[in-house]
Amino acid sequence: MKGEFVLTPDAADDLVAIWQYLADNDCGAAADRVIERLYTEFRKLGEMPGMGHYRDDLLDRRHRFWNVWSYVIAYRWEKKPTQIIAIVHGARDLDAFYAHRRSKLP
Repeated sequence: MKGEFVLTPDAADDLVAIWQYLADNDCGAAADRVIERLYTEFRKLGEMPGMGHYRDDLLDRRHRFWNVWSYVIAYRWEKKPTQIIAIVHGARDLDAFYAHRRSKLP
């Protein structure tokens, strides 16, 4: 179906951490808006898998990356439904973040 996606357990944890950080440092309403926008983008990725770009330095070509504001979404675009594997702030050390995440990917 169009717009379908699934979150891996790690990606779901990423969303909780993002919401908690924003709620603690800004406000709950801002946190809600960010999460709502991310879900909008997840649906777009489900409708048009293949959007975004590769980052061969971070993950292999089964994965694409899509930026939303300051956040980077990593997803498996050839999976049906589209599989969201990570959401991380772009200011983080992406090499270290994905080095840890790679060890958990199938």
